[in-house]
Amino acid sequence: MSDHSIAPVADGASVADASATPATPVSAASGPASAPVVPVAAYEPPYYAVVFTSVKTEEGGRDRVAGGYGETNERMEELVEKIPGYLGMDYAGSPGGLSITVGYFRDADAVEEWRTNAEHRAAQKRGRTEWYERYSLHVAKVERSHGFEREHG
Repeated sequence: MSDHSIAPVADGASVADASATPATPVSAASGPASAPVVPVAAYEPPYYAVVFTSVKTEEGGRDRVAGGYGETNERMEELVEKIPGYLGMDYAGSPGGLSITVGYFRDADAVEEWRTNAEHRAAQKRGRTEWYERYSLHVAKVERSHGFEREHG
């Protein structure tokens, strides 16, 4: 069963604030230029990390906009945010074209709901035919998690 009320973990300490909700970080890929880039907060384990590492084809648009990739990526972000148990997503891309997206999910049911979503499946198929030269996917159960944030001011 998915649980959005599990709070982030602060610097290794367990937090049980039932009012906390998942953070929606601004990724370097999709967020406004003026908004800060922040990693997804650490959550009370266990939870799941889905790691998608890819290299796009030249035709697929390494600039994330060509060939409909940008619009599809935005739609996938909208869809995944609606999955009960979705905790957030981190994204990083290298100048050489390697991209890594890590999605965090409260439980295996949430991962499975995302994996089997019909629109997501159609985007996966299009990715294999048009956008990706290669990719790998790893699903991991997170057993330890902590975070740090420097205090300013």
